[in-house]
Amino acid sequence: MKWQGRRGSRNIEDRRRISASKTAGIGGVGALVIVVIGALMGVDVSSLLNNPNASGAPQSSGGVLTAADKQAGEFVSVVLADTEEIWTGIFNQQVGKGYTPVTLVLFKGATQSACGGASGATGPFYCPGDKKVYLDTEFFATMSRQLGAKGDFAAAYVVAHEVAHHVQDELGILGKANIIRRQLSKADSNGISVRIELQADCYSGIWARHAKEQFGTLERGDIEEAMHAAKQIGDDTLQRNAGQRPMPHTFTHGTSEQRQRWFLTGYKGADLASCDTFGTDNL
Repeated sequence: MKWQGRRGSRNIEDRRRISASKTAGIGGVGALVIVVIGALMGVDVSSLLNNPNASGAPQSSGGVLTAADKQAGEFVSVVLADTEEIWTGIFNQQVGKGYTPVTLVLFKGATQSACGGASGATGPFYCPGDKKVYLDTEFFATMSRQLGAKGDFAAAYVVAHEVAHHVQDELGILGKANIIRRQLSKADSNGISVRIELQADCYSGIWARHAKEQFGTLERGDIEEAMHAAKQIGDDTLQRNAGQRPMPHTFTHGTSEQRQRWFLTGYKGADLASCDTFGTDNL
């Protein structure tokens, strides 16, 4: 991905030098990989996904920013700027209203959100309570080392996916889906969560297609990087890698095949109508 030297976003809230004295629980149904660390360690984190007031996130603090930290911050800023321009255009053309960009919070170690505490173990997530994306850029290293999802476009896919949850929020989809989830059984609620996540994958594909056409920033192999990342963070793959038998009723994000297919659906269709995961029985 060609990103060096390009415009960055002003909607970055960098907390990486701020000390975090205490944290609360994990929140935000839009979390892309909130289950990753739990799956790798064989820990069930489903209760945390459904209880934004749960406590127990580790205490941590910011610190000196390394060269890698600074570069990751610059990278995220450029990707976020691209999402702002792309979604502004899509909203104007396909929705008929303006798009309000999301604020992305960079942190190191731990911080607070309106949905509870955020730490490196939670993975990136979108919090509807304050309409912010939370990201510890160390997660990119976790993706590469532990999950085998390497490459800058794999990291860009993570950012685009979380921004996509904000897009869902702007469209009123996320709020309605969460209201329905609270009225259902655990398994049925998980099913709604899967539809939310797959739609965000589809929206990420839309972003990738527009980034290619508007900015010409995609390079050979970039889509393959995103597809591989989607495969590595599918619920079935995570459970197998944790030595478990895949249990579909516990899935909250979708299988590897589903995540890849919906990303490609958005990439090929390039419009919001192609991403209606709530109106199909063929997930």
